[in-house]
Amino acid sequence: MALKFDDIPKTASAILGDDFIGAGYQMKAKQKTSLDGAVITSTVDLFQPVKDGSSATPAKLTWKFPKPFGLAGLVIDKLEMDKSGGLKLEASVDKALHSVDNLVVDVKSDIKSFPNKATAGITYKGIKDFQIKMETKPTNPGDFTAEVTTQAVKGATLGVKFSMANITAPDVGVRYSSGPMFAALMAKDQFSTFSVFGYYKPCDPVKIASSYEIGGKKSGAAVVAVEYVMDKSTKLKAKVNQDMAVNVAVKRDICKGFTLSAGIDSKMAYGFQLSIE
Repeated sequence: MALKFDDIPKTASAILGDDFIGAGYQMKAKQKTSLDGAVITSTVDLFQPVKDGSSATPAKLTWKFPKPFGLAGLVIDKLEMDKSGGLKLEASVDKALHSVDNLVVDVKSDIKSFPNKATAGITYKGIKDFQIKMETKPTNPGDFTAEVTTQAVKGATLGVKFSMANITAPDVGVRYSSGPMFAALMAKDQFSTFSVFGYYKPCDPVKIASSYEIGGKKSGAAVVAVEYVMDKSTKLKAKVNQDMAVNVAVKRDICKGFTLSAGIDSKMAYGFQLSIE
């Protein structure tokens, strides 16, 4: 099954980015409701300083309605209100409403700026080992992005992504995995910027990933990360970049439905996140 273009390096990039906690304290609660299977996620940043020196607890609320009003085929993937009062909507429609196999139509919008910031997209998976995706603005159809990814070769994925600005020199991504090893290469900015990713799993509890940037504003940036799964409930991670800055993270399932993630970096900035689900 073909991937989205931006997910081509995910096997490695997930080890490099996921679970690392920045400075601050956060609580995240996810709860399924009886309203047509709707799910609400509350994300609260605790003890955030405000201008008068006191603290506040800004929150972000996100709803997901898999079958709003009992209507099959329509999914509200995200209805979000952030701490500044901004509203975002993401919705999709599948075969149950438009009768075309393997086709999903989606709409995204900043509700306050609708329709100027609205985008509409289609994803088609009706060709074996291919995925075609296109997104545009209804008010400006020329402002579009399109991508095609394929897994026609076993173990490999090839993808291209382009807009009107780079239609003659699109972004290109390729990945290949074999056993415990994985590698990916992303070429962007009209082949002036390259990102190289590597991944290796020497044994079950240990995963190692790395990335390196060639060209562009981040040229020379490098990261190496190691993940160690102590047991079913505890995972340790550490990464270091080219400047020898170090980040360490731990994620532990305290009990069913409660997960605590904590992290600290070489500048002694630390934080934690409590997830309840």
